This record gives sequence, C-alpha cells and structure tokens, in this order.
Amino acid sequence: MDYVQRVPGFTVAGYAGTGTEALRRLATDRVDLVLLDIYLPDMSGLDVLRRMRASGWTVDVIAVTVARDLSVLRASLSLGVVQYLLKPFTFTTVRQKLERYSSYRSALTEHDFVAAQQEIDSILQTLRDADTGAPPKGVIRETLYAVVAALKQLEGDKGLSAGEVARTLGASRMTARRYLEYLVHTGLVLRHPRYGATGRPAVEYRWISSRHHGASPGGEE
Repeated sequence: MDYVQRVPGFTVAGYAGTGTEALRRLATDRVDLVLLDIYLPDMSGLDVLRRMRASGWTVDVIAVTVARDLSVLRASLSLGVVQYLLKPFTFTTVRQKLERYSSYRSALTEHDFVAAQQEIDSILQTLRDADTGAPPKGVIRETLYAVVAALKQLEGDKGLSAGEVARTLGASRMTARRYLEYLVHTGLVLRHPRYGATGRPAVEYRWISSRHHGASPGGEE
C-alpha cells in the first residue's frame, strides 16, 4: 500500500485482508483499480475475480502473485486482468505498472471511438512495460540460460554454489555470482546456507520450483 501512495495520481481507497472482505467492499466502494493477491486466506483471488465479473463489476485488476504457473496467468487474463505483478517486486516495478495503467486509462478517455486499428494497438501498447525483457548490462542471455539450466536439472531441494556454477560455465566465481544474484533479484532463485563443512557455511542457490510458491522468495519487497 505504501508503494501505491508514493505514485503521483494514485490514492489507496482501502485494504481488504480476505476475498470475502474485498467483495463486500467492492459492493459499496467506488474504485478504479484493484490490486488483487491470487493467494488469499479464505479463497483464491481467481474466485474473487470470477465473482466480480459475475456481479457485473468491470473494475480493472492488477494480479499480485508469486505464482509462475501459466495456468494461473491464462485464467487471470481471461478474467480481465490488465497487469500481472510478480512477487517479489520493488517500488520501481510498482510505479512502472501504475504509470502505464494511468496512460492506458487516459488513452481510453480521450475519445469516444477509434477510427483505425493502429489507434487500438496504441492504446493496448500503453499497458506493456517499456522493458523489452532483455537482461541488464553485463548479463548475457545465453549465459543466463546456461545458469538456469544447471539449477533446474537438480532434484529435490539441492542447489549449487557460485563456485560450482562457475565450473559448469567455465567462468569465474565472480561472474557466476553476478548471474545467480540477478536470478535471486528476479525471484526465480533462493539463497540457502549450506552446512556440513567446517568454518563458515557456504551459500548455495536453488531454483524455485512450483512447490516453493507458497514460500517467500529472496529479494527486495
């Protein structure tokens, strides 16, 4: 909520801790946008969305979730979610999503109708992030894929240290750690202490499989 309040043009109308409370408030409160967590204490956020649409509420929704399952993404989109905010996230990510949503709403209210396909495409484009999905400077996509592949092939709750990843890549430990920390920041990898040897425990990195989605991934909230 603090993140939303910090974005110019947005005000928090209220907070609901459960799906039931959210539906009750939506029945009486007038809001333009709902940030809806998919995992709620009493019901799925997808069920909240279904009830919202069944009741004829066309309020826009940004889904907030740790779920990386494509089935959840497809269901969210089919129920009219306009943006998808993946945990863990930073204030910068929230600000970008809200600013693009604001541009989208402004584009919708500028005219009563559109004259060409290009105008529709332009309106829809405003919802998409300016980020093209390219890794940051110093992170090569092919090397990143190799690191991900090395982590994903492990079974159970096993992980790899930066040194082990470095040997797999044929790169330096510093290079391997840079890629691993980038994956931690994006919420795809968890850090864990590795015990068993004498001295200070080593740090290992584990790919977040579907069974970890209920946990809190490392990274900046």
